[in-house]
Amino acid sequence: MNLRVPPSPHDVDLQNPSRRELIKRGGLVVAFMWLGGPSRVWGLPDNARLDPSHPAFAPNAFVRIGNDGSIQLVMPTVEMGQGSYTGQATLLAEELDVGLDQITVEHAPPNRKLYSNPLLGEQATGGSTTIRFCWTSLRNAGAAARYMLVAAAAQRWKVDASQCTVARGVVTHTPTNRTLRYAELADAAGKITMPDKVSPKDPKDFQLIGKPLRRVDTPAKVDGTLPFGIDIRVPGMKVATVRASPTFGGKLASVDDTRARAIPGVLKVVKIDNALAVIGEHFWAAKQGLEALDITWDRGPNVSFSTEQLFKDMAQASEHGKPILGREVGHVDNIKGKVVSATYQLPLLAHATMEPINTTVHVRPDSCEIWVGTQVPARCVDVAAKVTGLPPESITVHNQYLGGGFGRRLFEDSVEQAVAIAKQVDFPVKIIWTREEDIAQDRYRPAYYDRISATLDDGGKPVAWTDRTTGASVLATFAPGAMGKNGLDGDLVECSAELPYAIPNMRVDWVRHDMPAGLAVGWWRGVGPTHNVFVVESFVDELAHAAGKDPMAYRRDMLGDNPRAKAVLELAAQKSGWGQGTLPPRHGRGVALAAPFGSYLCVVMDVEVSPQGEVAMKRAVAVVDCGWVVNPNTVEAQIQGGMVFGWSAALFSGITLKNGAVEQRNFNDYRVLRLNETPEIEVHIVPSTESPGGIGETGTVMAMPALTNAIFAATGVRIRTLPIDRNALVQDQNALKAALTDATPTSAADTARRLA
Repeated sequence: MNLRVPPSPHDVDLQNPSRRELIKRGGLVVAFMWLGGPSRVWGLPDNARLDPSHPAFAPNAFVRIGNDGSIQLVMPTVEMGQGSYTGQATLLAEELDVGLDQITVEHAPPNRKLYSNPLLGEQATGGSTTIRFCWTSLRNAGAAARYMLVAAAAQRWKVDASQCTVARGVVTHTPTNRTLRYAELADAAGKITMPDKVSPKDPKDFQLIGKPLRRVDTPAKVDGTLPFGIDIRVPGMKVATVRASPTFGGKLASVDDTRARAIPGVLKVVKIDNALAVIGEHFWAAKQGLEALDITWDRGPNVSFSTEQLFKDMAQASEHGKPILGREVGHVDNIKGKVVSATYQLPLLAHATMEPINTTVHVRPDSCEIWVGTQVPARCVDVAAKVTGLPPESITVHNQYLGGGFGRRLFEDSVEQAVAIAKQVDFPVKIIWTREEDIAQDRYRPAYYDRISATLDDGGKPVAWTDRTTGASVLATFAPGAMGKNGLDGDLVECSAELPYAIPNMRVDWVRHDMPAGLAVGWWRGVGPTHNVFVVESFVDELAHAAGKDPMAYRRDMLGDNPRAKAVLELAAQKSGWGQGTLPPRHGRGVALAAPFGSYLCVVMDVEVSPQGEVAMKRAVAVVDCGWVVNPNTVEAQIQGGMVFGWSAALFSGITLKNGAVEQRNFNDYRVLRLNETPEIEVHIVPSTESPGGIGETGTVMAMPALTNAIFAATGVRIRTLPIDRNALVQDQNALKAALTDATPTSAADTARRLA
């Protein structure tokens, strides 16, 4: 297998990367490749290796082998349910020639030098980058460690290393059948010189990669021993819960805590700029105390802001704002043909992770210790140092498993709040947000307003295409140095600037429209592609209808020279039975095709829409080509989970604003899909030897357009605004009104609730 040499690390500024450049380099960037010498690691300073006082053999940032037989793998990205620890462990175990049952995995400590993800320019987990980032670096790390262990055995036996084989961490000298365990070689291997080059396995020799392996974290999750952040208990710890200003941009004016202090178990009421915390002996005392506070808020400048105002402002910005070019091919002006145009609106969205926001902090005069599940551990150190005034080396972050991230835990705002609270007491305190606070104070997926248009030739194909997105930039606050030179946030045009289709003339641009001060935005599972693929694939369906073409055939005809996209499309048509037989009335089949995060996917949905407008999803067929597959179980699970997440948003989820505050409070009005509502989901993986693509967010990206296109096929109603308005899908509005009028009050109310 040829080892591809990456560009010099000096060509990539990891603090202020060009996002587009990093994505282009995605399959080539290698974070830790040995160039020669015992301490030289590609992309790292010479002093960035692990402390040699750690286990007997620690040749790089990832591998730790003790002379007690322990094999520990330090994971550069975090586990939040997406299976990343199993995938990373598989890559290392493959090259070390050990089994997954022989290793333990550890969270990486905050350390940008050792664990920065070059695709994100930060020690961060997100953007479906884990396997793309680790595919080469972790295999090289394992291969180098194996080389040194085998070399140590060969030296002891005074034989040629080529005569040795390894299985399950046991080195065997084949001619004499002598054996040595890694545990017996750890000390000696630490004295072996790092190889100038490493040669990872040829794929034909893979024993683990590509096999359906069980996850390394499953046993501890099943028996309840795996600790999430919310499970943390430390000696002397108290528990707090918080309430921030209900209006974004608001502040605390005053509070009367007399009633709260009278509640048994309440210890202290803590004030910070825009929030209050009640600390108690336990959570229930803290929550009761919080409810007993008499609070007066300064509601700030956004007290009259609403969702209606938000989209009115975005529509005006789209029409009159200054667009930033994302991509231009040919010339879209003065091209004759049939013009089809549409406008799409997507709402603010909350993350609503299973585990609500929580952080445990102990601030001492000379140190600060934090227990939290975070996607950005190094940033948590930064913010704690800022709040406490302590040097970064006095901050310790114990990262935990995350009960869901979806992008919410890419932001350290809750850690900053927790440290500010803990700074005011002399004991450790666990701050837990209620579900209501978690939804009301989220960093929301931005709302989007899109105007899209195409000119069709006589055969119905688009010969000119324009797509203008209007919305806020998350990147501008997360990593402003990564914005393009022209001010472009590449996330806003990802999967709309690069289409799988061959269109000769196109212009894609973005009008930046920031949210009002105090309304924080963040990345949401699927980031830019979730929004852009919904718009693009919905509109392609509109074009097929305008041209009088079958949606599947229409897409196939537009693909041009795109064999991977064509392969997933054709397999999806075959597996779904597209075009075979006639569907009953109010049943429909929809398709969506895209290439998000370096993977190619096609999803076909079958739905039934009742005369009352209720959507029943019957079947989903997903076909994916994600390059090399590390674990097909993970690919299948992530596609399934991602689509459920996306369908939940399309059918039920949307954050609305009234009087400057979020209206949704909990899962009763910010719903997720239930088990009985989930369709049969088939996942078919196309064998591929291409570089790995991302998978964790791809299902979410594909779910929405496949569903809404199927709804159109069933009803003739085009969905351009999410979440789906069931009332628009009612078969006969006049008949429904008559039924409601004739019904008893109770049954009318029940019917209205079913339609709501």
